[in-house]
Amino acid sequence: MKDRREYIIHKAMELYALRGYQNVSITDLQFALDMGRGTLYYYFKDQDELFQTCMEKFFFSEKQRALNAIPEDSGIDAMIEGFWKYFVSLQEALVSFDNRSINVSNFNDLMFTAHNKFPALHRRAQRLALKELELWRKAIYHDQRAGLIRRDIDREQIALMFTHIKNSYDAGLGNTEMDFSLLRKTYEELHKLIKI
Repeated sequence: MKDRREYIIHKAMELYALRGYQNVSITDLQFALDMGRGTLYYYFKDQDELFQTCMEKFFFSEKQRALNAIPEDSGIDAMIEGFWKYFVSLQEALVSFDNRSINVSNFNDLMFTAHNKFPALHRRAQRLALKELELWRKAIYHDQRAGLIRRDIDREQIALMFTHIKNSYDAGLGNTEMDFSLLRKTYEELHKLIKI
């Protein structure tokens, strides 16, 4: 039974990524899943619940897991490595879809929808963003105390810069091929700028 639920989530996410949440009807989902409306409603009370479940699985749970795996006393190198694992999991999710034209831009559109239509998802994203920012602050502080990076930098501004790297990133720059290594390189370049 769990496998069928997972199949619904995966296929629905693919449809949402391709067309946008607002352009996918229950009938579209039924057709793509090859199942009746009653079966769909057995697993999810409505399309809103299905969408929120998709977003939780593909974004929020993965990011939460990544943040929880980074020890509070980590330095910048460990932060970059922790986020690299998160990006690898996102890339694996992207390539798991049958349609290869789905890219990070599609996911960004879904995040916009999630933030605007679902206040609970917006609050969840805010909590994760604050936790991420705090981890970057601590990592910078840790490396400053260890003498690994310059002491004259503004810790808050650098933490915000690290946080915003992925927020402004469009993997593949509009192409269907994702190159998350560019993202890692950007983290490493910023780190290099503040090293002693």
